[in-house]
Amino acid sequence: MGTRAIQGAGGAAAVPGAGHPWGPGRGGAQGARGSMDAEAARGAAAGIYPVDILEDDPAGHQEATLAYYAMLEEGAGPSPEVFSLPTGEQVKLEASSVCFCTVHRDEPQHKILVLVNPQDTKTVVAVYVKQSWWATEDVLRTSNPSREGLMKVQSFGERIVLFILNVVIFGRLERNLDDDDMFFLPHSVKEEAKILWRDGAAVGFYTTKRKGSLCGDSTGTCYLLPVFDTVFVRRRHRRRGLGLTMLQDFCQTFREDEALGVSWPISPAMYQVCRKFLAAHPAERGRLWEVEPPGAWGQRDNIWLKVQLQQSRLHLDSHPGHSKEAVATRGQTSQDDGPGLSHNGEDHKARISRDREQTDGDHAVKAAAGWLARACWAGQEGRTVAGAGLPGGPACSPAPDPRRLS
Repeated sequence: MGTRAIQGAGGAAAVPGAGHPWGPGRGGAQGARGSMDAEAARGAAAGIYPVDILEDDPAGHQEATLAYYAMLEEGAGPSPEVFSLPTGEQVKLEASSVCFCTVHRDEPQHKILVLVNPQDTKTVVAVYVKQSWWATEDVLRTSNPSREGLMKVQSFGERIVLFILNVVIFGRLERNLDDDDMFFLPHSVKEEAKILWRDGAAVGFYTTKRKGSLCGDSTGTCYLLPVFDTVFVRRRHRRRGLGLTMLQDFCQTFREDEALGVSWPISPAMYQVCRKFLAAHPAERGRLWEVEPPGAWGQRDNIWLKVQLQQSRLHLDSHPGHSKEAVATRGQTSQDDGPGLSHNGEDHKARISRDREQTDGDHAVKAAAGWLARACWAGQEGRTVAGAGLPGGPACSPAPDPRRLS
């Protein structure tokens, strides 16, 4: 009895770990296995990929997947099949090598079947779509030239692409598991998202929470402003300004809103994106806030002010001699009151330079706080409480205490 090989063109990706809804499937109705051997490879070679051919029929996809899994459980078929990795390694297609994955956290009945490496069960090597096994990287590709740049997620196939990027690629493959880094759960079925397509492949995404949308399934609280919620760029496409592109697209999408949020906590990488974006777009500095749901004024911190405060702290940290004791001796010089050394060992010119730098840093923080108060004063431009997205209260809240953001 021979073994049929299904060639995979793309690489493997890692399976999400604990906390994600993985588990062995249970078969449904029986059906024909079909001639899927090398069908996916032929499609990939011809430039045809799942996102381009998958119908918007999640129920039909689920039924076909369950039927195929039932056959794997029964061991039906004339000969065993294997999936060939780009490395030459072969993974046998059997029930013990596959598992179901929930695509949407709020609709657990919608699942996809993935193939894992028996030697490393946290690594996904293929996804079962359109009655064929497709290498993970091929699931992220497109043959449609109109898919370029940021495209709104609308079809079932695009939802699968979003899931693979979010849970499989970012969730395990391109996240530093040794660090206390954040990770994203599967998105909801109605999550508003855009996928970033470049040169025929999905390389990133971002999701948003619209003003008025529910903060969660178990609460009646709604967001008070649009929120930039989750964002990801694949590792090999980073440092190319794609994060800036997505943040700018978000701001332009909601350009009529007085205030926009970025979900707390902001990762260090995303913080740098915000810093660069606001440095290049001064008009957005009064609109962009780090927020916790639902985004009331007490749950907002102005991101530009935090940038200024952090830069001021970094400046002080880079001058370790500038301590309270150094400040206390700032006016003390040698007994002849000439341009000698102060008590902390500084010459006169160095001390003046240091004092000027510290003053500049203080001025930057004060200027940012004063600017924020002016930006917040909505009454100057005739803004109303409703226009600012507030349920009630004065048109302007006091500027936050800069020290509270430290």
